[in-house]
Amino acid sequence: MISTPSDPRPPTRRSVLAATTAAALVTAGCAAETRRPGPETASGTTSGTRATQSRQRGVGDPQPRYAVVTAHDLAPGLRGPDGLTALRRVLHRWTALHLLANTTRTVALGPALYRKFGLAAPERLHDIPAFPRDRLDPERGGGDVLVQLCGDDPEALRFLARRLGTTAAGTLVSRWHERGFLPDRPRHETPRNLFGFKDGTENPSAAQSDQWVWDADGSTYLVYRRIRMDVSGFEALPRGRQEAVIGRYRASGAPLGAQRERDQANLYAKTTLGRYVIPADAHVRLAHSRLDGGARMLRRGYSYDNGADDRGLLFLAYMRDPALFTRVQTRLDLSDAMNMFVEHRASAVGYVLPADDSALLGSVMA
Repeated sequence: MISTPSDPRPPTRRSVLAATTAAALVTAGCAAETRRPGPETASGTTSGTRATQSRQRGVGDPQPRYAVVTAHDLAPGLRGPDGLTALRRVLHRWTALHLLANTTRTVALGPALYRKFGLAAPERLHDIPAFPRDRLDPERGGGDVLVQLCGDDPEALRFLARRLGTTAAGTLVSRWHERGFLPDRPRHETPRNLFGFKDGTENPSAAQSDQWVWDADGSTYLVYRRIRMDVSGFEALPRGRQEAVIGRYRASGAPLGAQRERDQANLYAKTTLGRYVIPADAHVRLAHSRLDGGARMLRRGYSYDNGADDRGLLFLAYMRDPALFTRVQTRLDLSDAMNMFVEHRASAVGYVLPADDSALLGSVMA
């Protein structure tokens, strides 16, 4: 899923103010990484790091098998300088918590947090608008502080999530939490979702991520959606109909009419009967980056399974401008063939602060 182009441009006065405001809240160090060139993973991102700016981990890293996503709200009545000091203290404590190997912690600030402090938010940080097909539960979305924990040990992640909540007691209150996983797959292959299709094939390359995912200061934006999937209903479709809904072959992940997973989708190809090879309402067509001037988001989703009546996708995507998601989802909500089998149940957005090797998460300028 992709959206509006976020062309690199000089910072505006408002963006500089917002960045300063964010730094006044927290200058992130969240296990910072200095990006260097590295081999590409199956999902098209790099396993190393490459830009000169520091970036939080858990975005461009190889994707571990498990995730815990949590949201916290500022405690009622905690505002002003005392609130900022308390938040700084919590984030310092979070930084000090030991992380196991191949475990990442990514922190983002929601738009409501800025409003509570009466501060200017980063100019691209806005609540995701409601879409006609949404069936959102407000108690399972939103949040002042969003945290994505990823790793290969699910018990360790759950323990870490509890530690985060304990160390934040009195300052942040838990709003919601979700646990996700990647279905079994051969190493280095693109993950599959619960429909059995590869998910993340169109993720940007390292160079494309520098353009479309990361800002020059090492920040980015996170869009979260909890998407319930009618797995049984989708599996009841014939294989050919499933592939027409998605726009890709289930086995190879290749676009319809192509041979290999990473072949470019030909949106203009037609059959001898004059029909599009990739149907007009196929998910791949409506989400294609060509419709957004090439702009891409980096998808890092995880499946969830709470039984037959509640299973689906924890959609987690990073981008330079959340308006990208809004534009794509507007198209999908209108005419995606997959709408018969998915329902968006929760939504959140956050500003992923830049990391700094020389500062702990929670360092405050004022």
